[in-house]
Amino acid sequence: MQLEVIGPRPFARDPQGQLLTRIGTLFLQRNVLYTQAPGVHAWQRVNFIDRVNTQRASDALPPLTPEQEQALAADSVDLIFEADHILIRPDPERMELAFAADDLLQTMVSKRRVKFLSVSDSRVREAIKRRGEYWRLSSIPKSRETRQRLVLGSKVRILGLPIYFYNQLTGTRWLTCCEFAQLGTLDPASLARHLQEIAEHSNRHNRLGRLELDFFAADPHCFGPSDMAGKLFEEMPHEQLSAEFAGLKARFQAAVPQPFRKDDPGNKAWSERMVLTLFLEGNEAETEQLLSGLSPEFFLQIEWLAGGRFEGGEFLLDPVFEEALCHPEDAELQRLSDARAKDIIFNFIRDYGDLEYINLGRVPESLSLDRPQTEGRRGVFIAEFKAQGEPLELRRFLRLQKWGVWEHLDEGKGLLQAIQESDEYTDYWLDRRLGCRQLGMNLCRRFFMRRLTEVYRGKNDLFYGQTIRSTYFEREYLSGIATDKLPLERYLRPGYALKLATLIGQAAAAGIIVGRSFDSARPAFDDGDEIVREGADGLPSEVLVGDHSGAFTEYRKPLVTFAADYARPVNLREAVVPDPCGFAQAYLAAFRSHFLHTQGDYRKRRRAFDTLFKHCRYDTGGSFAYRWERVLGRLDQTDCDQLLEAIRAHIMVLKPVVQ
Repeated sequence: MQLEVIGPRPFARDPQGQLLTRIGTLFLQRNVLYTQAPGVHAWQRVNFIDRVNTQRASDALPPLTPEQEQALAADSVDLIFEADHILIRPDPERMELAFAADDLLQTMVSKRRVKFLSVSDSRVREAIKRRGEYWRLSSIPKSRETRQRLVLGSKVRILGLPIYFYNQLTGTRWLTCCEFAQLGTLDPASLARHLQEIAEHSNRHNRLGRLELDFFAADPHCFGPSDMAGKLFEEMPHEQLSAEFAGLKARFQAAVPQPFRKDDPGNKAWSERMVLTLFLEGNEAETEQLLSGLSPEFFLQIEWLAGGRFEGGEFLLDPVFEEALCHPEDAELQRLSDARAKDIIFNFIRDYGDLEYINLGRVPESLSLDRPQTEGRRGVFIAEFKAQGEPLELRRFLRLQKWGVWEHLDEGKGLLQAIQESDEYTDYWLDRRLGCRQLGMNLCRRFFMRRLTEVYRGKNDLFYGQTIRSTYFEREYLSGIATDKLPLERYLRPGYALKLATLIGQAAAAGIIVGRSFDSARPAFDDGDEIVREGADGLPSEVLVGDHSGAFTEYRKPLVTFAADYARPVNLREAVVPDPCGFAQAYLAAFRSHFLHTQGDYRKRRRAFDTLFKHCRYDTGGSFAYRWERVLGRLDQTDCDQLLEAIRAHIMVLKPVVQ
């Protein structure tokens, strides 16, 4: 159905490049988008109703009844226009209106240009989640530079100058004392008009129950709407107007703390307060609330992808995938409509058959800041979905195989060889997992190997454009917190640190035995893959290893070589745990106990361990069977107490004090 636009179209700009309009109201009963000034949604509704009645009069029809006018206004949706997005501010009680507005807007702009506000409201979140459209949520700006740009870009006008900072979530316009003081440079008539505008709108509430206009950083007990209420500035003589303005300016400034009296995005205090006011009010940590089951290190990292929604048991693929096929040059669109994500979603549908909804996100980079970035694939996805009849939604963590067909084709190999080597690496990955479990590593309980199809667009021109198969691994999402990202307050809980020390010590023993490393020089431990899970008492109950990548990489050097690396988890926490010495002793005791248990288990069942991978290819160049043999030999030959003393020697808090 065609959408009629009355006023400037969204994204239209003046000769100076500024948006012609920042807000609009969509009237669903009439399929009309009204964008004419003034820049207040309430006035747009009033003006549109007046326009309808004028048209009815010209057609010899009676005006709308009060009930009809109320229904026309009630069935409208507030919109905010950004540089390249239309933001829908939904009524949580009537989400069907927001989605109807969304459908109409998509007749004039791409779906990816339309997003939703008010996601701090659980009703809004739930409705969008069930449509499989997490990617359509308007996100909080993350970098300092982006926040500053958005703050400066949030300035709007009502009828006069663009002196107000606009909160898209609440509809409130914020006036700073700096902008207020600048009104003193205007001629008396303009000053009076602006003061009257401020007086009227600061004493009005919008349809969300929020003030149309408020005063930034002002103590409401010292200055507020009541200071301007009832005054007729446009009727005052010039001398009285000047005196009235001077008094208001003085009271406004006195009500505002010194750091907020000057508008300065470079001032950290002013900038953070303005960001809080404009973007986080009523919407704190929006993505964390959205996915409260996800660990804190994930909630700002996930890039949600287009997928689709289920209606009547049928899956409707998001139309942005079709749009992406028509615009292969559009990098943003290609990222949003990831073809791999589509195949992953299809696999979930095949497995479960009766999904209610599914949302898939991509974690673009490793969350371990100091982990070396090596060659090969690093794609990581997170899925959240719910099956019919299941009481709880499920989450899955997915990782693309590091070396697959694509990567081997990039090396210039033929397709058959690339497939063979990819399959060999899959076996190697699976064997490593079995080896880690055999040697006492506490891994996630279940995982699945999956495949998806991709169109190869790599370096090998001979196979460019061919369809290939890629492998990925799916496991349960481990709720908890990575050991290296625990909030400081956790360590202060009674008994928390000592319990954690024991669990980390056990995990460290398993890690050093299997030689987990990413560069054969420094072990990979306590850097993002070890997840702390807490019990009902709020204390650590276990440490799970989410990903065994890097296991059996280092299988040659004596374990004592890495003593300093395995002292590091204690040294890093020396300043945050209540009892550093006790923490260190608990860590070492758990390390020793677990190491001796695994070593004793091997010596007791030597043949079972030695023959576990006898069926595999044996190559001294580094096959897994050879690595397994070397790791078992090193375990058998290591003196646990000597290793422990070497680690102890590198723990700072246990070193003797020099007199």
